[in-house]
Amino acid sequence: DKMFSLSYEMLDIVNYRKESQILFDVGIADALSKRLASRVLLSVIPNDGSIHLRCFESTHELLLEQLSEHKLDMILSDCPVDSSQHAGLLSKRLGGCGVSFFCKAPLPLLPFPACLEERKLLIPGRRTAMGRQLTQWFEQQGVSPSILGEFDDAALMKAFGFFNQGIFMAPTIYREEILEGEGVMLLGETQDLMEEYYVIFAERMIQHPAVKRVCESDFSFLFAGQEDFAMIQPATLSF
Repeated sequence: DKMFSLSYEMLDIVNYRKESQILFDVGIADALSKRLASRVLLSVIPNDGSIHLRCFESTHELLLEQLSEHKLDMILSDCPVDSSQHAGLLSKRLGGCGVSFFCKAPLPLLPFPACLEERKLLIPGRRTAMGRQLTQWFEQQGVSPSILGEFDDAALMKAFGFFNQGIFMAPTIYREEILEGEGVMLLGETQDLMEEYYVIFAERMIQHPAVKRVCESDFSFLFAGQEDFAMIQPATLSF
């Protein structure tokens, strides 16, 4: 079994090479903020062009299948992997941040979070980790909002919010940027809801160098709202 496993990993290394570049195939869960995901990936892409990055977006479950079949090198997701259900796959938490709620003017009359009942909500789908958190949080806060739409794709939810009178949510670290949108106003923010980021990878004897770099990097500055990812920019990546 170990011999066959190693042979598959050796084939992966051969397939990594695309002319003079190393292929880096990454799956990104569609529930994640694309801006945060891009910052994580940029931190392991050197300036010398030695990495050829290919990103694939899908649901957490479908990406896990592709990773198990050696079709991906790594996954960025909003929840960890259950190793008892997916043998050979491991995960590591990269960080997390609270969320804020926004809407187009005018502001609702009630204070936050009671004001969430005054407008229809645009929320993450119930299949996502944040969607499941929201259901519990609404019960804890004693609010029963009216849901206008559920979105597995965070970027699509945000787009709907900019062109609709509904309330939408986004990571708090991007609050100032979102408020630059015409007529967009802040309703409130909470640390009780955390958008979390995990890297999921296969337990292999030969690991992709970019995957290893992500696992060894400290992203605390990023989740604190500081986007100077150059501080962990590697000079070269090689086998």
